[in-house]
This record gives sequence, C-alpha cells and structure tokens, in this order.
Amino acid sequence: MKMTESGTQKNIVLTGFMGTGKSTVGKEIAARLARQFIDLDELIAQRAGKSIAEIFATEGEAAFRERESAACQEVKVPAGLVVAAGGGAVLDARNAAALGEGGLVVCLDADAGTITRRLAGQDGRPLLSGPDRPARIGALLAQRTGAYAAIARHLDTSSLSVAAAAEIVMGMAAGLPEGGRRIPVRASEGAPGAAAAGISYDVLLADGLLGQAGKRLAEAGLRPGPCAIVTNPVVRRHAPRLIAALGEAAFEPRVFEIPDGETYKTLATAEGLYRQFAEARLARGEPVLALGGGVTGDLAGFVAATWLRGVPFVQVPTSLLAMVDASVGGKVGVDLPDGKNLVGAFKQPAVVLVDPTVLATLPGPEFRSGLAEVLKSAIVGAPALFEQLAAEGPASLVSMIADAVRVKVRLVERDPLEAGDRAWLNLGHTFGHALELFSGFALRHGEAVALGLIAAAELSARLGHCPPSLPERTRSIVARLGLPTCYTFDVERVQALMGTDKKRAGRSLRFVLPRGVGEVSLVQNVAAEAVEEALRSIRRPDREPPPSIAGF
Repeated sequence: MKMTESGTQKNIVLTGFMGTGKSTVGKEIAARLARQFIDLDELIAQRAGKSIAEIFATEGEAAFRERESAACQEVKVPAGLVVAAGGGAVLDARNAAALGEGGLVVCLDADAGTITRRLAGQDGRPLLSGPDRPARIGALLAQRTGAYAAIARHLDTSSLSVAAAAEIVMGMAAGLPEGGRRIPVRASEGAPGAAAAGISYDVLLADGLLGQAGKRLAEAGLRPGPCAIVTNPVVRRHAPRLIAALGEAAFEPRVFEIPDGETYKTLATAEGLYRQFAEARLARGEPVLALGGGVTGDLAGFVAATWLRGVPFVQVPTSLLAMVDASVGGKVGVDLPDGKNLVGAFKQPAVVLVDPTVLATLPGPEFRSGLAEVLKSAIVGAPALFEQLAAEGPASLVSMIADAVRVKVRLVERDPLEAGDRAWLNLGHTFGHALELFSGFALRHGEAVALGLIAAAELSARLGHCPPSLPERTRSIVARLGLPTCYTFDVERVQALMGTDKKRAGRSLRFVLPRGVGEVSLVQNVAAEAVEEALRSIRRPDREPPPSIAGF
C-alpha cells in the first residue's frame, strides 16, 4: 500500500530534554509529511488559559503533571500526528506507555553545553529558575538519565541541522536501516506546473536499502508482478541483490542491459529498449527500474516516460553523481550529436532508493566525478557543506549525500518544471556540457562540471557579481577533491559548442553564476570576451588541443 500521511498512520512522538529540538524538528517533520503537529505543552497551556510558567506558579508542578498525563492519554491512539512531548512527560511510565501505544517514540538528545547555548535568553522555563542555569541543566539531565534510557530510539541533535534531524526521524518511522534518511519530495503549493508535474515521492537513503527494494516499491504503490530492470555490464553485479529483494515482495523482474557510457545515451539505444519491452510484453502499470549511474537513469527514465505513453519509474542509482543529482527531480532524456539532453521529458520516479554500500565497487575517478555535483550543490545552497569540503570533509557519506540531495529537493519542489529557480542547478553546466561534447565524452560529466564551476566563478568575479576570492576557493576545493582544474581545449570551438546548450534563452546564453557561497543567479547577455576569458582560466596551454568530434 502506498505510504500516505492519513489518520490511520502511527504517530511520530518526539521527547527529550529542553533544547534538544522537539518542537522545531517536529514542525519540520509535520510540514514535510503534511501531518498535523501537536506540542503537548502548548496544548496544555491553551486549555489552561495560562502559560506553563503560570501553571507552575499558581497550581504547582503536580497539577501540571496531571494535565500532562491527560494530554498523553489523548494521543495514545494512532492518528498520523507528529507530537512533541515535554521532557518530563516520560518520567511517568504510564505516560511513556501511552505515547508508545500511539506510535514511534524518539528521544532527542544533546550535550549539556549545546542545551545551555540553545536555551540562552529563553525565559518561561520554571524548572531552570535560579542563578546557575548550567548547573541546573546538568542536575536535571542526571535525574532523567534512567527514564530517557528506557526509550528504545534516540537521536543526538547536537551537531545536526533541523532538516537532517527530521530526515533521520522520518527514516526511523519508515523502518529504514539504522541511520537511514527519508527525504520527501512534494511540489510546493502554487509552484509553477506543480499539478502537471505530479511530484510526490520519497528519496530513501540508507546502507543496505537495496535488500529492501521490493518492500519499498510496494509501499510506494507499485503492484507486484512483472517489472523491468535496465542496467549496464559495469553495474550488473548489483542486479542479483535487487532481483532477490524484488522477488521477496512478489515482483517478477527481468533484466535489460544497455551499453555503458554517455555515447550510448541515444535514441538508437532507446529504440532497442522499446523493441525488447515489446518482445517481453511489458504492460502499463509494470515499472521500469534504472539500476546504474546518471546515463542509465536518464535513458531508462526517458523510455519509461514514453513506453505505452508512460509506465511507473524507479531510480536505483549506483554512482555518487546519480545519487546526489540525476536520480532526483524527474529530468530524463537522451543526447543528439548536436548536444546533451536535447531530447527529453519530465518523468517523476515513484521512489528513489539510494544505497551507499554499492559505492564500494565504484572506481575512484567515478566517485570523484560525483563529488563535483556535491560541490555544485554546496555552492548553490549548502554553505556548511562547502566549508566541510574545504576542510576535513563531511561527517559521513550518508550525511554528505543527504545534504546535497536536500539542495536539489528544495529547488525541485518550488520549480518542478524548471521554469525559474531550478535552473540554478545548472551551475557550471553551460561550460561543462560544451567541454564534454568537445572531448567526445573523454571528460567525465563530473570532471567537466568541476571545470565549469571554476569557469563560472571566474566569470562571476570578472563581472563583479561575487567576491574576488571565490574563484580561487572553488579551484582549491576542486583540486582537493582530485578533480581537474584545467584542460587542453580550443577556446573558440568550446565557445561555439556552448551555443548549442539547451539552457539558452532564444539566441542568448544564460549563465548560472555564484554571487557567494549559498547564493546564485541567472545572468544573460554576457559579453563574449568575458566568456572567453573565463574559458582561458581553465585551459591548459601546454599542448595542441585534440580535434573536436563535433566538427567545430
């Protein structure tokens, strides 16, 4: 049955000490899942007609606890709620049992120093009254250790953003493997083309997720029975795990193999799949799963969008680049000799299954290629991730992927059909696609994007749109990630190839340029001389450039 946020869903209950994020994280979860949020303290205060501090002052703590127990009993029935329960509520075993009866209970934790900082300047905390608040916090935490320890699920929010904490809790509620994240993708109300785009799916991210594929497809509303797995010889080694997991949920997968590489992302390869699907009698409602990198996802998605006028589509990315970029957002397509992705469609997946364990078999150059898209996301909308890449790196692979995906999801939700801000995700790509085409795809996509990010920063600085230090900072991180900072090419040829880019407006090229880390904008009518100078900043002049396959 499709995952819905209906009244029959179990509640998600957050408890824990003051300042651990119960209300802020709870509100984020409720907004992302379109559920009702209830803060039990606010509910108690509303019904009493006075604040919690006033209840303590006029009625005493015992009276407050009675009101609190009554509120806990009210939410013990599963109703699809997101509930923030006061940290003292679970000190009473009856309250803890009632909250657990209604759904998943997660105790949010944080260290004493973080809690003290978060509560600084906040009044209305009767249990923290007195001159030495840090000491009082420490004493209360010690008193509650046993009660909190009795709760099965915990999450330390000390170093997590609100969004990251919400994703992890949603992952717990969805039963993902430990540490997994659920990132809902829902078109924002009023977003251009939202109704036509039909965006409503989850990006599920967890180690070992491939082994749950059948279960996750069923939860996404796909009916068991025949289905197609489109993959290539390089990543077919992951197919047996996927086939076994699908079989456990009564799906009947059949594998269709396409050649590996961007040069095969063509209408001819798509036609070959159409013919194989026809021979296999793949019917409407029978899903197509893309098991592979960005090329496989783009091609399989294009075929899914057009076979029988559209069949369900599932992304199972196996490269870092596909995990953080190509698998999310619904853009699918094929290349022509004249340019990349000139023939395409929007095809939203039913679900995206991201299992980072498959990256263990990914060659180093391909992994580094994906890091270019991570850096792009960081520049577009994740300053903290940018600083991590510039320093010692993200805390974990899962957190890095989630941070990058979150940037894309935010833009996809408010601009499903790339009518506006979603174009920001093309940062570095106008330069990068031309370099790819010039190289005959000898340059990996991520390598070309890395060069494009440097060129975009150089162009922005030359136009006075960003700090002069940004190009060098970008170049430094690109080098640190093991990606190229220069390449041998003919500037005039590449500049001519940029004229075929599908992101142009009429006859004018549009550039996405950084104004700073976390801020980009679309710029048109850029002088050809400025573009040429930006290209020269990434050109290695030490040898003659190879001939261009495009004939320029």
